[in-house]
Amino acid sequence: MKSKNIIITLVVTALFLSCATNPFTGKQTMAFVSNDQLFPTSFQQYNQVLAENKVIKGTAQSEMIKRVGQRIAIAAERYLNANGYEGYLKDYKWEYNLIESETVNAWCMPGGKIAFYTGILPVAESETGVAAIMGHEVAHALANHGQQRMSAGLLQQAGAIGLNVALQDSENIALYNQAYGIGTTVGGVLPFSRAHETEADKIGVYLMAIAGYNPDEAAELWKRMEAMSNGQAPPEMLSTHPANESRIQNLSALAPQAKAEARKFGVNSFRPLGKY
Repeated sequence: MKSKNIIITLVVTALFLSCATNPFTGKQTMAFVSNDQLFPTSFQQYNQVLAENKVIKGTAQSEMIKRVGQRIAIAAERYLNANGYEGYLKDYKWEYNLIESETVNAWCMPGGKIAFYTGILPVAESETGVAAIMGHEVAHALANHGQQRMSAGLLQQAGAIGLNVALQDSENIALYNQAYGIGTTVGGVLPFSRAHETEADKIGVYLMAIAGYNPDEAAELWKRMEAMSNGQAPPEMLSTHPANESRIQNLSALAPQAKAEARKFGVNSFRPLGKY
């Protein structure tokens, strides 16, 4: 019992001392790993990805990726500055690259390192579609979702250690650990991840609208994503992402709010889709 109390005290103390503020929600989030530690590792991993893949330079599509990325980055800075977070992006090292691959994916690492794979461009269909994807991926970085996921993983590991110490039951420990792993994943890690996706969807449509791209296209993008999946997706409760239907409905509802937010920054009309 004494060991159990010590572990609980240590975990609570760590949670209290290791927090960051999400600039888009104002909420405190877990930050067991600081950005000072996270960013250099992120930059190193990004350079490794570039070294191991074919990076496309000097084409219309690669220039478009850079152009959209720069506009989204400017929109993020404008939003953050207007909401009292001047200097929030001072350690960001923005970089935008198009990688030749059939993988249908794009991502933004902590600190602003962005990669788009050519495989996702047909789904994007247009520059506005790319902006919807870019806004979402950048939102993950700005809201420190990578930092939170790492912190949640460390907390899950600490909980498992604490369980082993507290139970002191070598005969059934494997069963307890299995139950703990399933319970914390389905009941904690997966909902945590889905919440991040939903939050990034909201931030992303705001950013794309402030950058001058029509936020209505975000829902249209996910309709195309849904069509491409042919319904082959796990149940929402067992997935890291919200169900496509939920996402489409949410993005459709968010579009008018994003337009209203964009008007605060003088954006009253949007760029053409820019199909390619």
